[in-house]
Amino acid sequence: MIKQNKQGLKVLVAGTVLQFFLGIIYVWSVFKAPVSEYYGWAPSDTGLTASFMLCFFVIGIIAGGKSQMKTGVRRTTLIGGLMVSAGMLATALIPAGTPEPKAPIFLIYLFYGIIGGFGVGAAYNAIISTAQKWFPKNKGFATGISVGAFGFSTVIFAPLVEALNSNFQVNTVFLILSGVFATATLLVFGFIKTPEQGSAVSASVLKDKQYTTPEMLKTSRFYLISLSLMFGTAVFFVINPDLKDLAINRGAAPFAVFLVMCMGIANALGRVCVPLLSDRIGGSSAGIIILSATALGAFGLCFVQGFLLMATIIVIAFCFGGFAGLYPVLTSDNFGIKNIGSNYGAVMVGFMLSALLFPVIANKIEDQYLKFIVLGVLATIGAVLIIALKTKKQ
Repeated sequence: MIKQNKQGLKVLVAGTVLQFFLGIIYVWSVFKAPVSEYYGWAPSDTGLTASFMLCFFVIGIIAGGKSQMKTGVRRTTLIGGLMVSAGMLATALIPAGTPEPKAPIFLIYLFYGIIGGFGVGAAYNAIISTAQKWFPKNKGFATGISVGAFGFSTVIFAPLVEALNSNFQVNTVFLILSGVFATATLLVFGFIKTPEQGSAVSASVLKDKQYTTPEMLKTSRFYLISLSLMFGTAVFFVINPDLKDLAINRGAAPFAVFLVMCMGIANALGRVCVPLLSDRIGGSSAGIIILSATALGAFGLCFVQGFLLMATIIVIAFCFGGFAGLYPVLTSDNFGIKNIGSNYGAVMVGFMLSALLFPVIANKIEDQYLKFIVLGVLATIGAVLIIALKTKKQ
């Protein structure tokens, strides 16, 4: 089925290439120090850029889903990719401020975080939804390849951007990346298209009930899916900012940098492997497995040390990547592929709420062991919600 779908493979390859470039937006940690130094802002202030980026990434997914329905996936992909390029270009044009800033800090939030994050989300959604429509019987395969490229991007581009920062001023690096984004988008976007109406692939997409987003929001299954995503991702969002300190305190200090690299690889592998697993055993079953593994990992963080700590964090990172690959599949399994772009955008509100709420709540819990227990309970609740989803669907 996959090999015979030659046109679908062309679309999938084109989308995967662009996803690989879109993932560059997530290497902000590599930019943080040189941006602070070049523009004269405090490192603690520039750290908020990642929060704006993540928030508007989800908003871009929501808006991109609606845009696909009105203007098509090709135009949505083009606009999203060029927005990322424009955000990088505008960031490069901010006047240097060393040692005192000459421009307000909000400009980096606006250009890199808001415009860039929104553009990535819009294009990301268009590419994933298109891939699923070409492979309705292998949604996990198509989704996994697409989001896997997005995840592997940080593994490749983080050291590359680090090297660029060592040889050029940061504004020049942003100019280079702006050109790379624009070129990649213009070369690839023309291949992103949905199956023609009346084709065998299109008929396969529409054989089941296709929920609109308002119809989906009236079902209990939507809330089971979105809330399970919110609870399951909380563990990663809480531990990720404090990962280095955790490694130092638990006897893994010499491997802290290596652990960060392994987390990136595990995250990317989870994006590929979990949706592929869902093709074999079903999306709900795969969801129960990764949510349960996340819960066990969170409880394990109460006491693991050294290499066991590293292994536990790698498992949590793998599962976090798995959420990115699995939840588009869960959405289309339950509500159809026709409106997957808009519907998946609504489901991702749970992801955004998790990123915004749980790190703040966790910071108020001073006892570290209690914090990990709470995170484990949240992931367990997520697993219970997917069990309820599976029962309801049956």
